[in-house]
Amino acid sequence: MTFSIIGHCPKTGMFGVAISSSSPAVAARCSFARAQVGAVATQNVTDPRLGPHTLDLMERGASASEALSIVERSNAHMAYRQVLAVGKSGESAIYSGSQVLGMWSEAEAHDAAAAGNLLSDAGVPEAMIKHFSGSSGHLGARLVGALRAGLDAGGEAGPVHSAGLLVVDDQIWPLAELRIDWTEDCPITALETAWQVYEPQMADYVTRALDPRKAPSYGVPGDD
Repeated sequence: MTFSIIGHCPKTGMFGVAISSSSPAVAARCSFARAQVGAVATQNVTDPRLGPHTLDLMERGASASEALSIVERSNAHMAYRQVLAVGKSGESAIYSGSQVLGMWSEAEAHDAAAAGNLLSDAGVPEAMIKHFSGSSGHLGARLVGALRAGLDAGGEAGPVHSAGLLVVDDQIWPLAELRIDWTEDCPITALETAWQVYEPQMADYVTRALDPRKAPSYGVPGDD
């Protein structure tokens, strides 16, 4: 029903999540990241509380694997959950319960983790990790590219309808939070288009927040 990848860029300190699903608005329920702390994806039969819980534990000093061990012990119905975490050391961890749906698999590398359920091919997470680890450039571009690699490797067993990208940097708000909440067409293609539009303007929106006097105009009425 879902496949995702979480990643960390050691050069910039950014964290991010890219995710796609046959369900609507998957990124609204499943993607979590916190500046200077880490990134988490919680999926399968989703419990969105697990994202903030895992990030809280990592912010208090737990590693990704330690955080997921605590989450497993302290939350109900964990057999139905699939949770991925990566922290600022680059360590990643994945928990997949015994009741995860359909064909599922997972893959890890330093600074990244990927997993999926109801997949058409067990190699989907590994394809995402391979693309991410072999790519360079902005973390957002690497994550979106990895999501495309997962789709090209087979993706879900059925058509996907939603996708999203979440990236955090230095601020308490997301550097990028792009969501395709429902489409009958390919949501990953739509996400790639949204990233191509947003990426050149992305830093300017941070400038607007921190010091509007230095922000460029984009020619909209009243924005001179």
